[in-house]
Amino acid sequence: MKFGVLSYATEYTIAPDQLARAVEERGFDSLWLPEHTHIPVSRRTPFPMGGELPRDYLHIADPFIGLAAAAMATTRIKLGTAICLVVEHDPIVLAKQVASLDLLSGGRFILGIGAGWSVEEMENHGTAFNTRYRLLRERMDAMKKLWSEEQAEYHGKFVNFDPVWSYPKPVQKPWPPIYFGGHTPTARQRVVDLYDGWMPTIMRDLLGGVEDLRRRATEAGRDPKSLNVTVLWFRPDRDRLDSFEAAGVDRVVLGMPSASSAVVMRKLDELVKLAQI
Repeated sequence: MKFGVLSYATEYTIAPDQLARAVEERGFDSLWLPEHTHIPVSRRTPFPMGGELPRDYLHIADPFIGLAAAAMATTRIKLGTAICLVVEHDPIVLAKQVASLDLLSGGRFILGIGAGWSVEEMENHGTAFNTRYRLLRERMDAMKKLWSEEQAEYHGKFVNFDPVWSYPKPVQKPWPPIYFGGHTPTARQRVVDLYDGWMPTIMRDLLGGVEDLRRRATEAGRDPKSLNVTVLWFRPDRDRLDSFEAAGVDRVVLGMPSASSAVVMRKLDELVKLAQI
């Protein structure tokens, strides 16, 4: 089982390039950055984790710029979004960002995606909450065409464009791995039908979810081992990590505190011992 690190890159935390070097030096497998384009001041949508929205959510820097800096500072680790809110992006622009980052990193990018939870945030981008998954599906389908076809076109309900040239193409073929974030059976079915991996965060029955994903893959004629399971986990303990490994989880991504470099470096060293890297 591999171990990655997730950080909320802000103006008051360790810089992504410095963190990326430290992550690579300590033997971790990957660095992941989250995304919120903004946080509406007036918000009726409850925070999924409960309680007040953490301060660092308000200050998140753009993950693609942060990962580009991380790519220039490293040579080995994977670089991923956890997660990119596809329903808040123009698909033509996002396709170019993804392909450019994959090129700059030498084919080390992983695209973690999701639809998001904040109704107000996505509404500010013109996205209706009730149709967000249909929009996400069309945008991902369109981007796959932009990445893999010389002259790509797409005609759907939400995405529509005539033949275009879109470069660069990703280094990874036909495109970088795509991991879908979500906790429900429907989310796992979307992984089986469309994507390369499942990226859940803290959930009550994670191991049951892994079993469900494998069953669905088998029923759909996909090799369950071909679907990566990358878990975002913020309160790790050795017993829980052992249970994940026994269940066949491929990677655990461990959360960093939103803090100075000195604090983060100490936390990284603690996690190296915990993960037994």
